Amino acid sequence: MQKILITGASGFVGSFLVEEALKRGLEVYAGVRKTSSRKYLQDDRIQFLELDFNKLDQVHAQLAAVKFDYVIHNAGVVKVDKKKDFFTYNTKLTTDFASVLMDLQPDLKKFTYISSAAAYGPADNLSKGYVEESDNPTPIDTYGESKLAAEKWLKGQSNFPYLIFRPTGVYGPRETEIFTFFKAFNQGLEGHIGRTPQKMAFIYVKDLAKVVLDGTLSKKTQKSYFVSDGNAYPTQDLGKYAAKYLEKKPFLKINIPIGVVAVIASIGEGVGRLTGKMPVLNKEKVKILKSKNWQVDIVPLQNDFNFAPAYDLESGLLETIQWYKENKWL
Repeated sequence: MQKILITGASGFVGSFLVEEALKRGLEVYAGVRKTSSRKYLQDDRIQFLELDFNKLDQVHAQLAAVKFDYVIHNAGVVKVDKKKDFFTYNTKLTTDFASVLMDLQPDLKKFTYISSAAAYGPADNLSKGYVEESDNPTPIDTYGESKLAAEKWLKGQSNFPYLIFRPTGVYGPRETEIFTFFKAFNQGLEGHIGRTPQKMAFIYVKDLAKVVLDGTLSKKTQKSYFVSDGNAYPTQDLGKYAAKYLEKKPFLKINIPIGVVAVIASIGEGVGRLTGKMPVLNKEKVKILKSKNWQVDIVPLQNDFNFAPAYDLESGLLETIQWYKENKWL
């Protein structure tokens, strides 16, 4: 049985990657922190590897003890207290980990890196209306810059069998960020930021997990792909489907001007510098909120893996909201 290590396995995307790998009959090792919750990793077939990427000698010893056929590196951070920490966790620890694998496991068939569409930035200034591989990456936040830096390093390793996947907005059961919108909607509030129309791109987590495993188990190497369901959605669609599946109408709809949000973010960052804890709403987040178009090109994904997502936003949110209800989140 072929062995696969999935890092960041206890997280939202990671837990679905584990489930998909088990469906493929792989011997699955879940890479987790010692303190990570294993709530969604209950299958008895899962083996655990407690990895602390800050302790490279320890990781070196662990990887010397088990030979893997495949590695999916999903571990990383999306928010930090200090911007430089993005480069520590998303760039340096990724390249350190990959370097250890190259040293200890020269027969590794695939190192799959879960990057982000943020590494290339939005399509706001592209006349064609979408981002593709040949475009010049222009990330607009430090998170995207840190992901891009890791990508560039991987692409510089001529003999390393890497694949890179850049998902757009990932949603589905267990996800907590988009959930906050539905939680507020369920309480009667529909809130949107800014009045400028936005084109959003999404990928349902099960479709993402499936295509990542398709790629990992394929013979394709040293390539990178954007991942979405191929559609563009106005942000108002979240409210439309919330009303449909929650069977509610909000008693209050508000549009907060982006300028007001920017002021709040600036004040929050100032407080964060004093307290040492950066708020969720900060200047970096405002850059994302101001962007207009996150459409990406998925033709390479379709050509190489016959990618045909099973879910669009409507069907994905139906399943997601049902899960929220069944699990008493809503």
